[in-house]
Amino acid sequence: MSRGLGMLPRSQIGVSRWRRFRASIDLPLVLCVIAIAAIGLLNLYSATHGTPNAAKFDKQVNRMVLGGIAFVVLTIVDYRTWVRLGWVILAGAVVALALVLVFGATIKGGQRWFNFGSFPVQPSEPAKLAVILVLARMFQDNDFDRLPAREMALRLGALAVPVLLVALQPDLGTSVLIVLIAMTIGFLLLSNVWRMVHVMLVGLLMIPILWEKMHKYQKDRILAFLDPSADPTGAGWHTRQSIFAVGSGKILGKGFMHGTQNQFNFLPEHWTDFPFSVWAEEWGFAGSIFVIALYGFLTVWILNIALSARDKAGAAICIGVAAMTFWHVAVNVAMVLGMAPVVGVTLPLISYGGTSVITFLAAMGLVASVSLRKHGY
Repeated sequence: MSRGLGMLPRSQIGVSRWRRFRASIDLPLVLCVIAIAAIGLLNLYSATHGTPNAAKFDKQVNRMVLGGIAFVVLTIVDYRTWVRLGWVILAGAVVALALVLVFGATIKGGQRWFNFGSFPVQPSEPAKLAVILVLARMFQDNDFDRLPAREMALRLGALAVPVLLVALQPDLGTSVLIVLIAMTIGFLLLSNVWRMVHVMLVGLLMIPILWEKMHKYQKDRILAFLDPSADPTGAGWHTRQSIFAVGSGKILGKGFMHGTQNQFNFLPEHWTDFPFSVWAEEWGFAGSIFVIALYGFLTVWILNIALSARDKAGAAICIGVAAMTFWHVAVNVAMVLGMAPVVGVTLPLISYGGTSVITFLAAMGLVASVSLRKHGY
């Protein structure tokens, strides 16, 4: 007859708990994240090697190490701790977003970064996680789903503050992504779906007002998306070169570091906005499908963790992170293929960018924490 943990010596209890902890780590999640991150580094090396941007590779490695540390910490710490701090974290994100509008560095017309030496920080990235945690906190309250429409609107209205501040930077792509993440969580977790339908209809009615408030370059990008040939050397240049790169890869691609659009710098911003174009040109249709399949597996696996979460807060976190991953990939790939306007949305763990990489790895750590706690930790 086996002895319980209480009958074992303290040293053996520690070993036993460590073994249980190690056995409960979500290996499919971890391995999939590592695979995508490795592809990102391989792709970045090809995009920057032998150019003035070659130092970006070393910086990305360092940021992935920091992101890996964030992943481990957020896996170990109970996700319910972060949920309880959800409103505090959102308040911190709002303060950071407000300060960046005053003290932030202006790069390419956008005031979105705090410039800490060689490590710029973009507050809008962790703001996505703050919104997810607040929504998880809302769903942790059992009465949230039964609140009167006015009270629910007041609580959800708080989420409009970071969206507005991000839009003022201006960063239309990220502000739209935050809305999409919140709406995805609402559609999948609220018992009354019609409430979300009403929210969506209000959003659609506001499109003409948003159009009038947009900056000229944002309007130009949308018009270039509708007709890239109207301004082929201006607003339509990015999309046209991206489509050329993807198409020239054909089935199996031109080979590692042999993509002409990449190596001769015909493709603008190919390490941030258009890394998928670099990958598609060098690895072809087969390689592109492989990367999309990895993202697809990761998204479905996170949703599977949501189904087995021990509470609604854990499910909300998983759905939010799955939505964040899905919408980033969908918008970036659509942008690369000319199916969406160029809005500067990154490809998770493949695009160059410190705050984005660390935020995504931290988000995966939250999911790993939810998965771990379903085993009773």
